Amino acid sequence: MNVTIESSGNLVIAYLYGEIDHHTAVDIRDKIDNALSFIKPHHLILDFKNVTFMDSSGIGLVMGRYRLLMNFHASLEIRNVTKQTKKLMELAGLGSIAIIKEI
Repeated sequence: MNVTIESSGNLVIAYLYGEIDHHTAVDIRDKIDNALSFIKPHHLILDFKNVTFMDSSGIGLVMGRYRLLMNFHASLEIRNVTKQTKKLMELAGLGSIAIIKEI
C-alpha cells in the first residue's frame, strides 16, 4: 500500500508515498478510513512529501476523508505538497476545507 499511518492521542498522520491514481487510491482510502473509524481523531494530517504522482483521484481521496472527518467534528491538514500540487488543490477548493502547507 502507498500509505503508512501513525497515531498519537487524537491525532492521525497518514504518510502517502508513490503514485496516487485510481488504482492505488482505493487501498489508501480503505486503510485511512479504517484507522479513522477506529481512532475517531480530532485531527488528520495527510503528508504528501513522498508522493511522486497524483491525478484527480488524489483530490477525491482528500475530499472523501474530509467528509468522514466531519462525522467526528475533526479537522484536516495537508502537508508537504509541491507548489504546483498546492495550486491544483486550491483550484479544486480544498483550501476551504483544509490547511494546505507546502514543502
